[in-house]
Amino acid sequence: MTRVLLLEYVTAGGLHGDPAEAELLPMGRAMRDAMMHDLLALPAQRLGRLGVVGTAAALPSAADPRLLGLRPDPGEAPLDFLARQRGHWDAVWAVAPETGGLLAQCQALAAPAVWLGSDAPTQWLCASKTRTLAALARQGLATPLEAAWVASAQRWVVKPDDGAGAVDTQVFTRLAEARQALQRRRAAGEAALLQPWVEGEAMSLSLLAREPRGPQGALSPQEPAVDWLAWNRQCLQLAPDGRLSFEGVQRLDPGGGDPRRPRLQALAAALRRALPGLRGFVGVDFVWHPQAGPVVIEVNARVTCAYVGLSQALGRNLAGEVLAQALRPLRDPLAREVLHA
Repeated sequence: MTRVLLLEYVTAGGLHGDPAEAELLPMGRAMRDAMMHDLLALPAQRLGRLGVVGTAAALPSAADPRLLGLRPDPGEAPLDFLARQRGHWDAVWAVAPETGGLLAQCQALAAPAVWLGSDAPTQWLCASKTRTLAALARQGLATPLEAAWVASAQRWVVKPDDGAGAVDTQVFTRLAEARQALQRRRAAGEAALLQPWVEGEAMSLSLLAREPRGPQGALSPQEPAVDWLAWNRQCLQLAPDGRLSFEGVQRLDPGGGDPRRPRLQALAAALRRALPGLRGFVGVDFVWHPQAGPVVIEVNARVTCAYVGLSQALGRNLAGEVLAQALRPLRDPLAREVLHA
């Protein structure tokens, strides 16, 4: 029976007092509760205990005796709490903004527990939009940094290089104004970037990335390295002053009749070649351009708000699949003995 610690950084109080908390808290709570629901749907022989981290006002309630609500001590940061939990859990599943390397810090502090997500180099790469797009461009994937987009752009966007959602994202119609905004942010110590605004339909892919291994550890061609879960329309609102806000996603018809689907399936495969360390749930934001097709904006190597309700929509327990994949290399008795030593 596996003991899993579930930590969603915002609902655990990690952004208390930060202006971004109000925008990210509802999404954080929805993701955490969806992950918790899926884990508690697993049989007792697969999930022995589930610890869910939250503030006093944000902890979930459930009748399942396996659920344990955990709160950091007064004034204790979620990362400090996570460090104090070392050795008490078999696996850690965390959701956190990439800002300031928060998600990478969660991963480092989770050891020796199994991390339910991508490997550390991939987390580091995906924590920066600039690094991510450079890696994708090397695989021939379209990104906003291509010279053609720079030359033809009618609008420009300034945003955090390591941001989450649409926090602190602003669109400009004049390049000079965008450059001034970028300079102000960088002068204030922010990791900001300026990109051409790609015109088209804002969308996202929900993927399950796995390490394809057969029973003896050999690569198994029967098991896809990237499992297509869903594709979504992103609901974005642009204010008169250019401020962008993210209002969630609309799940699109999962059927195979849409003519865009083959190109998006090819995109998913190319993403895995560019980022071979992707594991678990992955969200890919892109713009569908009428002529160029998919232009990748960023890759989230973690659970995104598109996870909410997806297990029910697909009729499969995604949390159970993520957990099973991560624990598969530890199924033999010796590995489990080392894990619990």
